[in-house]
Amino acid sequence: MSQTSLLQQLFSLEGKTALVTGASGGLGRALSVALAGAGARVGINGVAARRIEDTVRAVEQSGGAGVALPGALDDVEACTKLVSEAQKALGRLDILVNCAGINRRKLIESVTPDDFDAILGLNLRSAFFLSQATHRVMREQGGGKIVQIGSMTSTLGLANLSVYGMTKSALAQVTKTMAVEWAKDNIQVNCIAPGFMRTPLTEEYYWKDLHRSRWLLGRIPARRGGYPQDLAGIVIWLASPASSYVTGQVIAVDGGFTAGGSWENEGA
Repeated sequence: MSQTSLLQQLFSLEGKTALVTGASGGLGRALSVALAGAGARVGINGVAARRIEDTVRAVEQSGGAGVALPGALDDVEACTKLVSEAQKALGRLDILVNCAGINRRKLIESVTPDDFDAILGLNLRSAFFLSQATHRVMREQGGGKIVQIGSMTSTLGLANLSVYGMTKSALAQVTKTMAVEWAKDNIQVNCIAPGFMRTPLTEEYYWKDLHRSRWLLGRIPARRGGYPQDLAGIVIWLASPASSYVTGQVIAVDGGFTAGGSWENEGA
């Protein structure tokens, strides 16, 4: 077997379809482009129609195929409807990437019931019920891949991120349970935990703030923030046959942040 054909056998997503939520920008857009670049036809979900179309164009410019699937994920019925629409538009559903999420940075004493319910609803509830609905489809098809998008707060406690961290740590935990329950259906479920990424939503808060950026760069062994494209390789691997014996894992893509640190670093 040639090297090219082995790589195709392991990593190609030709003939596969994927649904990516929260794909209107940032990480979701990068993940959509990566999956399409590996051959998958991608259903692109989000709530901002113009930004969804921007992602569709980005996918097409990469040589892939994208289908806009706009819609909020604010209740169970909406999640079930999205999975049904994705299956109809794409013909089947081989890969689900739960990337939709929100954050409201507040100290615990300032968190309101609305903050709590909104963050919990999108970050955890929607991912749970999207996975549940997708499981039914994948089981009938003979298998599939589900990739949850966690964060550093899946394993670490960080100030101002209490409710967000609750949802991401719970998402990491339910990934394991889904993997256990659905292994018999040939469905692998894993969670990517991105580190401190540079996106339009984080640039102002983290990277343009001198104190926060210095704190981060002093603690990230790679000495840089991550970029959305740094997640391309891991999402292709987890969506491809190459990871067929990998399930129930939480994989950090964080420049070494969770590996530890050194007091020798300047700025630490």
